Amino acid sequence: MTNARLLWVDDEIDLLNVHIIFLQKKGYEVTTCSNGTDAIDLCRQRSFDLVLLDENMPGLSGLETLAGIKAQQPDVPVVMVTKNEAEDLMDQAIGSQIADYLLKPVNPMQILLTLKKNIHQREILTEVTQTNYRQEFMQIALATDDSSTPSQWKELYKRLVRWELQLAETDGAMDDMLRSQKEEANLAFAKFIRKNYESWLTERPKGLVLSPDIFKTQVFPRLTAGKKVFLLVLDNFRYDQWRCLAPLLAPDFDIDEDLYFSILPTATQYARNAIFAGLMPLQIKEMYPELWVDEEEDEGKNLNEESLIRSQLQRYRRRESFIYNKVNDSAQADRLLPTLRTLGDTPLCVLVINFIDILSHARTESRMVRELAGDEAAYRSITLSWFRHTAVRDLFAALAQTDRDIIITTDHGSIRTGEPSKVIGDRNVNTNLRYKLGKNLSYNAKEVFEMRDPRRFFLPAPNLSTTYIYATGSRFFAYPNNYNHYVQYYRNTFQHGGISMEEMMVPLVTLHPKHR
Repeated sequence: MTNARLLWVDDEIDLLNVHIIFLQKKGYEVTTCSNGTDAIDLCRQRSFDLVLLDENMPGLSGLETLAGIKAQQPDVPVVMVTKNEAEDLMDQAIGSQIADYLLKPVNPMQILLTLKKNIHQREILTEVTQTNYRQEFMQIALATDDSSTPSQWKELYKRLVRWELQLAETDGAMDDMLRSQKEEANLAFAKFIRKNYESWLTERPKGLVLSPDIFKTQVFPRLTAGKKVFLLVLDNFRYDQWRCLAPLLAPDFDIDEDLYFSILPTATQYARNAIFAGLMPLQIKEMYPELWVDEEEDEGKNLNEESLIRSQLQRYRRRESFIYNKVNDSAQADRLLPTLRTLGDTPLCVLVINFIDILSHARTESRMVRELAGDEAAYRSITLSWFRHTAVRDLFAALAQTDRDIIITTDHGSIRTGEPSKVIGDRNVNTNLRYKLGKNLSYNAKEVFEMRDPRRFFLPAPNLSTTYIYATGSRFFAYPNNYNHYVQYYRNTFQHGGISMEEMMVPLVTLHPKHR
């Protein structure tokens, strides 16, 4: 079986017989020629997996030959082999999209290495990554059983996401194994939340930051130190999505990365308002009733964010001025960019971007969007494409030229739903698929985390008998009426509101522009 088909172009090809025999013994089919014209003709007649190209030849130069080869086979990797160490030649070759650059004299193992890098990288990556994950599988399982602190759970979740991203670059053979391990971890995480969440609300253990703590722990200390802050809240932003964006920001920023815990319910009305108010939902309702909107009301649930920020600043007797903006689409982002130049010395700038949440809901409602974001990897890919090709990328380029600390965070994440969990309630029960509140709810208590006394969890209770319930693992709530249609429609959609690592442990990142 042939490993790959190679074309080696060199005006002294006869002197390379030892190298060619070595490659043939390794299973490579090697075609040779001694000039650029013949090389281009060969590429016109048949396809190759890689071309080794001498730079200095009579007739067509290496760079001219490279252009001709690319005209025939645009995707074939070309490795430049040359005695010329001139930097400008390296720049021209790299600018012409060569795959590698080798200096003569080359030895056979150098050639073999560049073949592995440019032809066999994915299969080697697949084999090594999958082997390493199998070896670490039991360690992760043990860590799942042993994690008993917020910090341990954060490290476990980061570990799972790291493997998820690495395995996404392979052939997918380990996907089911990892998905099963994440589901087990999420069920264990739900038990951890059941046991500890209520106590967290009155006493924060080490390593724990909740939604109402963001300003107090991240924003105010920087303002006190005389720094200017840009707080960016990306609605419904998960840690795996952040890890995809991070490499694009690394050239311009030094990055401090952490996770914090979203409060329950992991929904905008509760978690994002808690961030901006610095209070739990019940406290907001009692202290600022005009700024809280109950579930059953038709009014938008996140229309008072600027007022909540102002109330928090006043409550902490902070005198800093601030600017608040919200962006729902690219056109609004385009209009926002010019205003960055007018920020001046304004100490605090807050920007909310809703794209990822809009994408999540659009994927549920639109068959076309659901196909485009068919799985976790595709969902991340769309997020990455959005970042690269909208004004948001330009926003970060502009921020990189400022002297601000940029804090990136979110109100909650989301989870891809799996199995349904039946729930029965009256017509006033809210529509969210991952949490429900109401009176006289009927459900399987083993599949949910229930709050029968919401006030103990600092949550509003529209009625004396109101109960909050949260889906755990990847479950979602389904009504018995028209059950099969409902389940088919909502299974494998991205939802939030309940208890999972993806929903509750979310990015808390600080960027420092490198130009400083």
